[in-house]
Amino acid sequence: MSAEDSGTEGAGAAPAVPTCYRHPDRETYVSCTRCERNICPDCMREAAVGHQCPDCVAEGNRGLRAPRTVLGGKAVSAPYATWTFLALMVLGYVAQLVDEAVSGGMLTGALAMNPWRVIVQGDWYLLITAAFLHGGVLHLAFNGFALYVVGRQLEDWLGHLRFTVLWLLSAVGGSVLSMAVAVAGAVAAPTPADIPVQLSVGASGAIFGLFGAVLLVGRRLRLDTRFILGLLAVNLLITFLVPGISWTAHIGGLATGLVLGAGFAYLPRREGASRTAAHIAVAVAWAVVLAAVAVASAVIGTDALMQQMTAA
Repeated sequence: MSAEDSGTEGAGAAPAVPTCYRHPDRETYVSCTRCERNICPDCMREAAVGHQCPDCVAEGNRGLRAPRTVLGGKAVSAPYATWTFLALMVLGYVAQLVDEAVSGGMLTGALAMNPWRVIVQGDWYLLITAAFLHGGVLHLAFNGFALYVVGRQLEDWLGHLRFTVLWLLSAVGGSVLSMAVAVAGAVAAPTPADIPVQLSVGASGAIFGLFGAVLLVGRRLRLDTRFILGLLAVNLLITFLVPGISWTAHIGGLATGLVLGAGFAYLPRREGASRTAAHIAVAVAWAVVLAAVAVASAVIGTDALMQQMTAA
């Protein structure tokens, strides 16, 4: 074969077909504007100019901070925690209705907050299970509506995790105060028959906690909080004027909401300090306080019962 023939044959050879760097079997003529590697339609990511490959997009996102709420929580797209608590409250009440028809209400008696069952039998789960039960449709409707109105806004400010901690600790705070007051009544009771025993159900402690938190957070954000103040005042009047309402659950929840709301809204005070660390410290410290009060109530309550039984 002559040199002339060889040159003619080489000039006619087809050029290599470009393929996607992630999918070698796919032909493409589009390249990443950042690294210039070829990318197929499945690997194209819209960029300010042209397209980028998935690797370059991931590398660029590593240096970006995740969006945060106004008080430092992870940004929320929807109030999933609020909806979850609402669903659990509704499911709890439906279970009560079914149980009432089947076994005469044993479920309510088994899961309602009873300070003396916690003290004597160690049924600590009652501190939270009572929050998902209710005494009637109106009771559930009020708590559910308040959670729907206040919870969505508060969750948007706090983020899912902080809101969840606030709700749960407020519910527990109401139960813990109920324990402490029941023990105080036992210590003061002249005879065992005079020891007060009150069962309570409802998410009112958690709702009052939300009221307290939204009041302080609203003030921190320089919002008009007169409506919340009025709503809180009306509910406190109802708490103490209407018989049969567990004021201890309401006040315990409110105190928890005020403490956590103040911590979430105003801490840290020092510029540059970690907001997340400060908020975790506040929540853990208050949880420790509640645990200490609950344990002390159990110890004192047990001793009071023993003294009453001995005296009798």
